Amino acid sequence: MVPEAESGRFTVAVEAVEDGAVVIALAGELDHDTAQPLRDALDAALAPGRRVLVDLAMLGFCDSTGLNVLLNTRLAAQEAGATLELVGLHGPVARMFRITGADGVFPIHTDVAEALRTPRGGGA
Repeated sequence: MVPEAESGRFTVAVEAVEDGAVVIALAGELDHDTAQPLRDALDAALAPGRRVLVDLAMLGFCDSTGLNVLLNTRLAAQEAGATLELVGLHGPVARMFRITGADGVFPIHTDVAEALRTPRGGGA
């Protein structure tokens, strides 16, 4: 388990799980002022062959900055030979992904357990 980054209203927790996958769990509000800990965690997690699961189940808000961090990291993951997958997309965050069409470019899973049962890069 990697130490948790916390900004008061946003937390990022990183955990290595089975098969070399990494889960990055987000909680709170992801916006311009809180995005740097997520950038740092994603940059550190990307490695050839690695599966990075971003757990959004506890994320209550995400603005365009957060969306752009995830979209840019998706491209960086492809270049690095890694995969970036989303978990627990719901509520207003899911709505923003739907409206922007970003939900169509990420593998999306209901929860971490379901993601780990699904082959790398698979999803809804």
